[in-house]
Amino acid sequence: MPPRYRVEIAPSAQRELSKLPRNVQKRIDERIRALAENPRPAGSRKLEEEEGFYRIRVGDYRIVYQVKDKVLIVLVIRIGHRREVYR
Repeated sequence: MPPRYRVEIAPSAQRELSKLPRNVQKRIDERIRALAENPRPAGSRKLEEEEGFYRIRVGDYRIVYQVKDKVLIVLVIRIGHRREVYR
C-alpha cells in the first residue's frame, strides 16, 4: 500500500474556499481529500513556473497545490475560479 500524504490547506486557500457556493465547496473538498491517497491524480498538471506545484480542475475552479514527497505533505496553496487563480 502506498504511503498516505497529509493534506494541509493554507489559511488563504481556506478563506478562498469558504467564499465559494456550498455545492462547489463540497466538490472541491472531495478532490482535496483524495490528494492524500494520490497527490498526482489523472488530470493533474505540473505548473511550469514553480517547482513541485500542480493544479487540478474541478469544473471552472482550480486547486493549486505543492507536493512535498520527502515529508509526505500536500499543501493546498490556492483555490479559485480558473480566470483568477493564476494571478
